Amino acid sequence: MTHRERHSIEKIGWLRAAVLGANDGIVSTASLLLGVASANVTHQNILLTGVAGLVAGAMSMATGEYVSVSSQSDTEKAALAEELAELNTDFQAEHHELTSIYVSRGLDVTLARQVAKQLMLHDALGAHARDELGISEITTARPFQAAWTSALSFSAGAILPLLVAIIVPSHWLLPAIALSALLSLSILGGIAAKAGGAPLLPGIVRVTFWSALAMTMSSGVGALFGLAIG
Repeated sequence: MTHRERHSIEKIGWLRAAVLGANDGIVSTASLLLGVASANVTHQNILLTGVAGLVAGAMSMATGEYVSVSSQSDTEKAALAEELAELNTDFQAEHHELTSIYVSRGLDVTLARQVAKQLMLHDALGAHARDELGISEITTARPFQAAWTSALSFSAGAILPLLVAIIVPSHWLLPAIALSALLSLSILGGIAAKAGGAPLLPGIVRVTFWSALAMTMSSGVGALFGLAIG
């Protein structure tokens, strides 16, 4: 029987994209709404800005993640192709290379040679990908997964400040958007830290501090622009 353990690092692919998307959705949409609202425009224009920001942001996140992770995937494929060529050209030299890796990790030479031999007989490319290149099933790049996860999570995050803008009266709009966004971001930071097995407080403080700074700067720019055209 095999014993299957679940580790937090296995979630790193989708967790990174989901957290980044939701965080960016809340921060960018809330900042956009605050900046426009500070410029004293109509409530209809504020809502239009929020919807446009949601759609544009979701597509931008999906495209950016797909391109970025695809580049990583292409790099991994090129490295694996190069490693396969080296295995086909000089299998013995690759065996020595894998042996030296295991020796550097604490095995004696005889045992390291035996381990390298057995692993290469079973899956030579897999052994070198994992132990020489650092490519594994857990960390391998998945462009489509990153793209749709980012788009959906951005939309889910962006809809929160947009709903506040729809529901809350205009004279309460600025504090309502800011407070709801910071509360949502603190919860998101805690969930992400918990899911990733990291300490809660640093994750919460990090995301709320930088998000508050972003929203403050956006509000300031919007207020200055409103004064300039007022």
